[in-house]
Amino acid sequence: MDGMTRGEVAEKADVNPETLRYYERENLIPKPPRSDGGFRLYDESYVGRLRFIRRAKELGFTLAEIRELLDLRVDEEATCRDVRGRAEAKIEEVEAKIEDLRRIRDALTTLADACREQGGPMSECPILDALERQSGASGLSASSLRSEEESNS
Repeated sequence: MDGMTRGEVAEKADVNPETLRYYERENLIPKPPRSDGGFRLYDESYVGRLRFIRRAKELGFTLAEIRELLDLRVDEEATCRDVRGRAEAKIEEVEAKIEDLRRIRDALTTLADACREQGGPMSECPILDALERQSGASGLSASSLRSEEESNS
């Protein structure tokens, strides 16, 4: 029986060899046939599937979402619209993450701007004071920090 070893297919697909075993356990790739000696033998289809998984991960899809995409690919009743729906849902998630990152950046900028002195004592550090006063990330926003800073002035 001809085929590639785990190391060979991993190299061709540009993934870690242990990733193949993990994807087998997660049912993202089928278990390959074995040689007479018991070694796994992969064919070229595994390389393509691994590359697909890697590209989907790079686009932010979770392994569960990738499994759904792979299932859609072989579902005779599925349409491109089904895949588009998954992509649009991912876009919405990315947009929400971008908004969260902007909020975090604004809060950090406000904190850094509040620290006007380079060498003051730690007991007077407005960044540490603001972090101690905030109760969780949801309370840490640029507007709450600005209003806090104004009340301390």
